[in-house]
Amino acid sequence: MNEEKKETNLKLGTYKHYKDKLYKVLFTAINTETKEDEVVYQAMCGDEKIWVRPKKMFLEEVEVEGKKMPRFQFIEEDKSDWQDKYKRALADYQNLLKQTAREKAEFGRFAREQFLIEILPVYDNLKMSLIHFQEDADQNNWVKGIEYVTKQFKDTLAGMGVEEIKTIGMNFDHNTMEAMDNEETEDKKHNGKVAKEIKAGYKLNGKVVMPAKVIVYKLKN
Repeated sequence: MNEEKKETNLKLGTYKHYKDKLYKVLFTAINTETKEDEVVYQAMCGDEKIWVRPKKMFLEEVEVEGKKMPRFQFIEEDKSDWQDKYKRALADYQNLLKQTAREKAEFGRFAREQFLIEILPVYDNLKMSLIHFQEDADQNNWVKGIEYVTKQFKDTLAGMGVEEIKTIGMNFDHNTMEAMDNEETEDKKHNGKVAKEIKAGYKLNGKVVMPAKVIVYKLKN
């Protein structure tokens, strides 16, 4: 009965052989031929050989100088393996979560940018159409409707983090603008500033998704 209890209490960890050598129990297994439980253990010094012994024999007592003592005496449970595995698994899981979050954010940004590249020309066309109808806008309900739709467009884009790049009168910025041509000027104050905007440019949360196409003042020789 006691022997049976000892078998069930076998732990993975360090054991001291009755001849004073230390061994590390790696795992237990079942012998497919005898159906007996086997203990697989490794020497912790010297050649570090791996041994296999029936579990019953591993846990039995031996007689040394007239006294009975365990063949292998349990020293300490091996916590390092599962702790290391737990830490590695936790680190891998956290890295996976971070990677998934990054990929999701990148996909979201890519999808928004692609959407804006396709939809912003429509917004630009609406703004351009209003320029041609400014004179009789107050008397034309159709123009008022276009104005309302354009304002809705602007508010929706702003809510998505879209802002229009300021150009007219600003210094030319190659990071946000694309110079299509130059316009000569005799005023030194205007040199290098944007004279006209050919096509509006936009940023999404501070990142340029569509550079503004402009004409830049150039000092006349």
